[in-house]
Amino acid sequence: MKHKSLFLPSDNETVGDIAFRNIRSDIIRGRLKPGQKLRLDQLKSHYGVAVSTLREILSRLAAENFVVAEGQRGFEVTGISEAGLRDIAALRLLLETHALRQSIATGDLQWEARVVSSHYMLKVVETKLIEGDMNQVEQWVQQDWEFHHATISACASPAMMAAHSTAFDRFLRYHMLVLDFRGKPAAEEHARLRDLVIARDAEGAVALLTSHVESGLNHVLGTGKIPA
Repeated sequence: MKHKSLFLPSDNETVGDIAFRNIRSDIIRGRLKPGQKLRLDQLKSHYGVAVSTLREILSRLAAENFVVAEGQRGFEVTGISEAGLRDIAALRLLLETHALRQSIATGDLQWEARVVSSHYMLKVVETKLIEGDMNQVEQWVQQDWEFHHATISACASPAMMAAHSTAFDRFLRYHMLVLDFRGKPAAEEHARLRDLVIARDAEGAVALLTSHVESGLNHVLGTGKIPA
């Protein structure tokens, strides 16, 4: 299974890779604000890479819809909206439910073990969050990704997994911007999803996943922090 660290370094990263990851994670975290102009001279100083490298990075981020190219005027961080959140939630569900069905149909014992172990790590972090330790938010973000990724990791479609990874991160960005953990209901849904996946109940797992994502969407919108 492909491992992805959302915020921490990976092995064998180049200077450009590090800058790409840092800029991307700063957008997801909200350190680079929605609609913020991305001035190359400021980025060069802050991230320590050449302007030519920055242009390549920003073009890659534009392809992932994290930034918007403004023709001759440069780049800015992609804005947020209720419509944007609903759109990316729908895309995430389209990809994840399809990959989940395939994984449940073809996954082996090692896949089941990945689902169980990734959920255990997620549960540990969720318990701390429910107890009020908000220092665990970024670790929860990582483990939430690991769990959902594990459930679909047997789908045998690298292209679909790559598309899902980007959609997941764009959906996650909205959660990071409001920084409001949904708490015990989300944790209970994760546990039930684990059980349905291991039981090979595709219809039940897809129904719960759909409800889970839609509940997360409604929770984010309910904070009032996302513009219409």
